Order: sequence, then C-alpha cells, then structure tokens
Amino acid sequence: MLDKVERTEAEWRELLSPEQYYVLRGKGTERPFQNEYDELFEPGVYYCAACDLELFESEAKFNSGCGWPAFYAAKAEDRVQLTADQSHGMQRVEVTCARCDSHLGHIFNDAPTTPTGQRYCINSVSLKFVPKE
Repeated sequence: MLDKVERTEAEWRELLSPEQYYVLRGKGTERPFQNEYDELFEPGVYYCAACDLELFESEAKFNSGCGWPAFYAAKAEDRVQLTADQSHGMQRVEVTCARCDSHLGHIFNDAPTTPTGQRYCINSVSLKFVPKE
C-alpha cells in the first residue's frame, strides 16, 4: 500500500505550474500533438509530476498517433487508479496517480498492436521524464 500524499489546494497551486494544476488537479486535458512527451521515445522512466511516484517505463510507451504519450501498461498496477468517467457525455476510464490522486489521463482498450490491448493516454504535464543513464 502506498502512503498517500495530501496537500491543500493552495499548496498544490504553489507547487504546480498553472497548466499542471489545470490538468492534475482540475482534471483538464492539454492540447494534442503540442506537448513535451508525445514523440519522446528515449529510454527512461516517467514519474508523476505532482508527487514523483514512478508510473510508467519507456519500454511500455508506443506511438499511438493520438497526440498524447501512450503506454500499454503502468509500472505496477498499484501505481495508478482507474475510475469510471462519464464527463463530457462520454464513457471513459480516468487514470489517476494512486499516491496523490492527481489526474493523469484516460485508458482505452483500442490498441490491438500492444501486448495488453490497452492505451493509457496520458497528459505530458502530468509526467516528469527521467532518462536512463
């Protein structure tokens, strides 16, 4: 079980950039094809931008063409939480960080070329990439 990270909204606003706050705490979405990690395929690890929890490995990243970073699996099942999301008149599954409850993106079962068939569609601003040495 992961230790939860809890902060006040004022603390989150101080810690995160305005765009990060909009996505991570406000459940927003960054613009597709105009983000930092969509086309990054270097070896490394992706961490939660809000609490530094290790979320995804570059080996699970693939080019889905969706405009956001896509992964076929999380680092471990206990790193992310999946919740039904019926906002905006759609049926989706939201992906949040298991440690700080920050919004990361959504997961879809539409990736037939991946080992899991899943596509974790994740906002770049929700992530911090650390290259492997």
